[in-house]
Amino acid sequence: MNHAQVRALLDEKYRHYDQPGFIPLDPISIPHQFTQRQDVEISGLFAALLAWGRRPTIISKCRELMQRMDNAPYQFIRQHQDDDLKRLLGFCHRTFCDTDLLYFVHWLRWFYTRHDTLEDAFLVGRTQKERLENFHNLFFSLDDAPQRTRKHVATPARGSACKRVNMYLRWMVRPDAHGVDFGLWTRLSPADLICPCDVHVERVARRLGLLERKQVDWLAAEDLTAHLRTFDPQDPVKYDFALFGLGVEGEM
Repeated sequence: MNHAQVRALLDEKYRHYDQPGFIPLDPISIPHQFTQRQDVEISGLFAALLAWGRRPTIISKCRELMQRMDNAPYQFIRQHQDDDLKRLLGFCHRTFCDTDLLYFVHWLRWFYTRHDTLEDAFLVGRTQKERLENFHNLFFSLDDAPQRTRKHVATPARGSACKRVNMYLRWMVRPDAHGVDFGLWTRLSPADLICPCDVHVERVARRLGLLERKQVDWLAAEDLTAHLRTFDPQDPVKYDFALFGLGVEGEM
């Protein structure tokens, strides 16, 4: 396919997949349960960072986690007492277990006593790479941050493609006329976002000639996004819908 044909295909598939029917089968369904901004931010952060494995399992575990927080995550984060933390014990999804969860809750409480929105945690830096590195450093800046928990928040400083963090930022930043992504955060630009690069996106991007780097790392994610910006410089990560959809549906 030439450049114009690839763009036409991705535009068509973006319109096909970026629809409300996408929501129930995707982890983004978790923050869509809420209307208060902080509830959306918190539940979205957990849903994105726990998004590995089969989507039905991810959704089920995230629903369980929200239930443990009385389906009011912001209220739980801000007002919980020590005894309330006992209901989080025993939670585990893959390698993310209650030790990690307790630190997440601790950090979120610390952060929300100082800020009104998690967007503030992603604003430091000139480039998206710097912003994600600074977020990681901020997240683990508390004295009692467990070493084992660091693997659950990726950073470009370690070369990671930061798939789950980039997906979270797509949810929060990208305005979406079809109501899938939230567009809650307005101080970050959709033009600066980096495309989440999971196995489905990677496979389809390679077949379309949009990704040549062998290693799926931060540079690969940047390279893919640079190609997508040639199709839409203001909203390149909208094509995540097309690439992911083509891959997960087995169309490519």
